[in-house]
Amino acid sequence: MTGLSQIVVGAILLSIVHASIPNHWIPLVALSKSEHWSQKLTLAVTAIAGFSHTISTVIIGAIIGFLGYQISFSYSFILEVVAPSLLVILGIVYLILSIRTNKRHHHHGINLENAKKRNINAIIVALSISMFLSPCLEIEAYFFVASKLGWTGIITVAAIYTIVTLAGMLVLVWLGLQGMKKIKSHFLEHYGKTITGVLLILLGIVGYFIQ
Repeated sequence: MTGLSQIVVGAILLSIVHASIPNHWIPLVALSKSEHWSQKLTLAVTAIAGFSHTISTVIIGAIIGFLGYQISFSYSFILEVVAPSLLVILGIVYLILSIRTNKRHHHHGINLENAKKRNINAIIVALSISMFLSPCLEIEAYFFVASKLGWTGIITVAAIYTIVTLAGMLVLVWLGLQGMKKIKSHFLEHYGKTITGVLLILLGIVGYFIQ
């Protein structure tokens, strides 16, 4: 498997797990039910909120990737050893957090407290701001690893993360609207950090071999 293929697979896996975390879509389903939104409106709001979340993550990730790319010209050791090590360390942190707490299952998500207003425009703005200000930490670290491949790696991760996250949120919200009780979200709600931690450690190990 080539370095680009490894980056692609890792980005897809992280994005799928990220989009599946309950805090990213269940609040939207609940809000839709309470506000009596149509399916079309709910999916539109999901797309807007999801894009706000991904765009802030991509902006920060691109900056991190660019810095990594520039550093690589003089200090290749940083990208060859330090970058994958950061993924492993972040993965260990997630595992520790998953062991220490069962009350807060993810480091960010949709905050309904700021969105419980009747005006649809106010709800969209509140959700967009909430999601924009909560970029995805695990993907940010992955941008650093992807910068081993220069702008090709950075743009690849940005594109995959944006597409998969938005598609995942839209699909899960749609399924939730069809019957929220049918979706078994408890597993990811309780083990989201564990899954993310294990995945980050594995991707960090693979990162040592990306050329």
